[in-house]
Amino acid sequence: MNGFIKILIAIFVFGLLVFFHELGHFITAKLNRVKVTEFAIGMGPKLFQFGKGETLYTIRLLPIGGFTSMDEDVSDTDDPRAYCNKKVWQRILIAAAGSIMNIIFGGIILFAVVSMSDTIATTQIYKFADTATSSAVLQEKDVIKAINGSRVRTDNDIIFQFMRDEDGLVDITVEREGKMIELSQVPFQMEDIGDGVKMIKIDFWVYSQPRTFINTLYQTGNWTISMVKQIWTSVLDLITGRFGLNQLSGPVSVVNAIGEASGTSLRTLLLMVAFISINLGVFNLLPLPALDGGRLLFMIVELFRGKPIKPEYEGYVHAAGFILLIGLMIVVTFNDIMKLFAR
Repeated sequence: MNGFIKILIAIFVFGLLVFFHELGHFITAKLNRVKVTEFAIGMGPKLFQFGKGETLYTIRLLPIGGFTSMDEDVSDTDDPRAYCNKKVWQRILIAAAGSIMNIIFGGIILFAVVSMSDTIATTQIYKFADTATSSAVLQEKDVIKAINGSRVRTDNDIIFQFMRDEDGLVDITVEREGKMIELSQVPFQMEDIGDGVKMIKIDFWVYSQPRTFINTLYQTGNWTISMVKQIWTSVLDLITGRFGLNQLSGPVSVVNAIGEASGTSLRTLLLMVAFISINLGVFNLLPLPALDGGRLLFMIVELFRGKPIKPEYEGYVHAAGFILLIGLMIVVTFNDIMKLFAR
């Protein structure tokens, strides 16, 4: 697949995710009787537009975002339908709705992915590899409940927690013959996966069960929760210095990853889209200036304080946050480009 097609697929995926994000804001605003003046996909000059009622719908030139305009920064209007005149809990719902919609959309895609298989993997050990070291402590039919203190819901959780382990000695909680057992320092072999990075070699397989509609829903819910948790964990790892900025992926890497996934299989592409959608939803909820989470933080402060922080002060904070986010984007994009040249 050539690079141009990869870019087109990536633009379509990003546009779709932005559409659902803004649709969350739009629908929630309408349900709360807020006046929406524009619903836009993309930024910059308008390519296409049409009006319906009080709202202008536009597609703009640059596929780097979108917005739902509700004149939220106008604080001197008497219009009862203005965003700024709505109760704080209503504004909180509207601000959070975009991220929630992205997480829901990601969950819907995961449901489709799970539905593509005839079976669903469990967290119960089926058998060990011939060279297994963990079999000295673990047993067949053990159901893994937690790894290093983190709850395990899906087989994907097992992989993620093993990826985070650094010494190959893992604390595992299992259910064995109806009893919960804490197993300390379960030994695993470490293998080099490149660039001097070592990871646990998983030396067992888990049972699969026939797929039904009920366990498909259950697996989808657990997988969605697991992805949200993994993203939060990764953010904390970045903040605490466990991972460096050079390990972040920016837009160039994401476009390349989407292109490669689309050339592999539909299932792989859908998994990539689901992960990016949930990632977008979770990241936007972080309490950082210029993000939905930053706006939510100000509104939560207003909720407990009984009055809003002065709009100009909030504007300064969001402006500074926006500049920092642009700077971060430049750094990770530069890292992306350097990684491409290093291949």
